[in-house]
Amino acid sequence: MARWLRPLVGALLLLEGAAALSFLHHRYEELVQALFRVQSQCPYVTRIYSIGRSVEGRHLYVLEFSDYPGIHEPLEPEFKYVGNMHGNEVLGRELLLQLSEFLCEEYRRGNERITRLIHDTRIHIMPSMNPDGYEVAAKQGPDSNGYLTGRNNANGVDLNRNFPDLNTLMYYSREISGPNHHIPLPDNWKSQVEPETLAVIQWISSYNFVLSANLHGGAVVANYPYDKSQDQRFRSHRRTMNTPTPDDKLFQKLAKTYSYAHSWMHRGWNCGDYFADGITNGASWYSLSKGMQDFNYLYTNCFEITLELSCNKFPPEEDLERQWMANREALVAFIEEVHQGIKGMVSDENNNGIAGAVISVQGISHDVTSGDMGDYFRLLLPGTYTVTASAEGYQPLTVTTTVGPAAPSLVHFQLKQEVVRKPGERKASGTRMSNKALQKKVVPRATRRGTQR
Repeated sequence: MARWLRPLVGALLLLEGAAALSFLHHRYEELVQALFRVQSQCPYVTRIYSIGRSVEGRHLYVLEFSDYPGIHEPLEPEFKYVGNMHGNEVLGRELLLQLSEFLCEEYRRGNERITRLIHDTRIHIMPSMNPDGYEVAAKQGPDSNGYLTGRNNANGVDLNRNFPDLNTLMYYSREISGPNHHIPLPDNWKSQVEPETLAVIQWISSYNFVLSANLHGGAVVANYPYDKSQDQRFRSHRRTMNTPTPDDKLFQKLAKTYSYAHSWMHRGWNCGDYFADGITNGASWYSLSKGMQDFNYLYTNCFEITLELSCNKFPPEEDLERQWMANREALVAFIEEVHQGIKGMVSDENNNGIAGAVISVQGISHDVTSGDMGDYFRLLLPGTYTVTASAEGYQPLTVTTTVGPAAPSLVHFQLKQEVVRKPGERKASGTRMSNKALQKKVVPRATRRGTQR
């Protein structure tokens, strides 16, 4: 199907029975009320939970959609949206509230596409990561809001410059052929981050997220990793410094999925900037250190992109409906991208799931790991791949599989225990052992992170 036709078909599937929604800016109490209203309207497929509190004590609420809320179902991927990381960039906050209400309404109406999406995906929606900053910006209002007013948290810290700098460790590690995935955190990382950042890191360490987007404003473009170039530079320097990940083609595809489903992002010319296809490598635009999307990729199994959604950081209420209609199909289509590539179970000879097993794809130097139940998810473009599963104490297993353009391919691994060696018999060193040694060399005192779920 032609690329331009897909968003049209998807949008038509959503038009039937679409409810009229209220388009207002929501202060913190109003946001909380809106979330609980959705939960009360769709109690069997939603759950509200808090991942922590902001500096000023406001809850960082998440609304979950699932046919079994609160439960991870094996082989069902985890997806997340995060909005309002910068307090004065408010469109993402309102779009995620609209999306929450929309998913609930369409599920109640029996919309087949939305029903399938909720039944097959565990969706986590955080409308505001920076509720304190939002309240500062909201007091100024859309008409007199300064470019930086409310951007930071209550301690004056930019949360998208506050995550541990794993890029620097990765670039050093790459010079010595070390890993660029699941990089351990420095011992003192908790003392260096804000409460909101700490809550998010603990959140993404507790769920085995597969795909994610964080929503910003001030431009109109889908931005993908890496955000930080190896040679640090700033926005004012327009010299191109494209810094691709090992999954660069996949990230471009994910970004284009959003930009071409959006009403005008894909056209390229927006807000005085031009981005071909409405997408950009983050470092190619400008280098950003300690950002959230790179941290997701380097520390967890999650592939995250950053969505810049409006030229005006705090658009007036009369513009919210137009923005919602421009983004609605894109928000849904991007969630559907979590269902591609390969997934499966890694188990032992007694069919017990193996947590923390490493899934490696030949030719792509970025691994993922299995969750607590032994299930794994590896996003891949269509093609044929050689995939290896390995775990400590087991013999690695390698298979060749073909990925199609639609549903993910099921690839299960049943690993046999390693043969017990005689005393004094040496075991040949392997790639995984080398990676561990190199990680310790990069961060000598780092604490290895536990298995995610």
